Amino acid sequence: MIKKDEKILTSLMDLGLKEKEASVYLASLVLGSTTILKLAKHSGVNRTTIYEIIDALEKKGLMKKEIKGLKTLFAPEHPERLENTLEMKRSLLSRVLPELEGKYHLKSTESAIKYYEGLTGVKNVYDDLLKDLKPHDFYYAVSNTAEWQALDNDYFMKNHVEKRINLGATINLLFVDSEIAEARKITERNYNENVRLLPKDANIHVDMVITPYKLVMFQLHEPLVALVIENKTMINTQKELFELLWNKSA
Repeated sequence: MIKKDEKILTSLMDLGLKEKEASVYLASLVLGSTTILKLAKHSGVNRTTIYEIIDALEKKGLMKKEIKGLKTLFAPEHPERLENTLEMKRSLLSRVLPELEGKYHLKSTESAIKYYEGLTGVKNVYDDLLKDLKPHDFYYAVSNTAEWQALDNDYFMKNHVEKRINLGATINLLFVDSEIAEARKITERNYNENVRLLPKDANIHVDMVITPYKLVMFQLHEPLVALVIENKTMINTQKELFELLWNKSA
């Protein structure tokens, strides 16, 4: 088998086909309407099991039988039918996701500390923060926002800050004073957030976020790492400290 076909087989398996299903379907695309014997030979799948494979592909809407005279031939459906496979997976996921999420969320007596490294991993942390937030929840942050936004302004402003606008959370932000922080202060109403400024010489090079569900500490210089703490006592303690600092920054 040529390398190009190997890549296609891998892609078909990534889309949800088993190895033999992918081999038979690919062979059918090449051969068109054909016999079991030719299909088995071209795909390398044993003739005694190929009927089961074809039956599985028929159920997935990827193959069909054709009667020509006294012969039964087998032909592939158009590859666009693979979208149906993805839709079935998405439908299944939508049904099972609430149950999975119910098992995932920690009970009030449980706690966890998670470690993330690299900007991509950290972005997942911020995505999860927004998924957790409910209307009237608090979202507090102490940050050097100039450094935070400089890491990937498009992501942090468009994919995080702008998506946060309509969540109905109470967003209080303490920023180390800078031109960018002052600009955020001026435009705070546009983002449904409340901004107060810390002294310019504050030695803060992290983005610390506190929500009812998570405490996030993201280091804003290399190595880019984040700690996510899911512990009610620690979260509530940091919330109290934030509110004390917030009131003194009024």
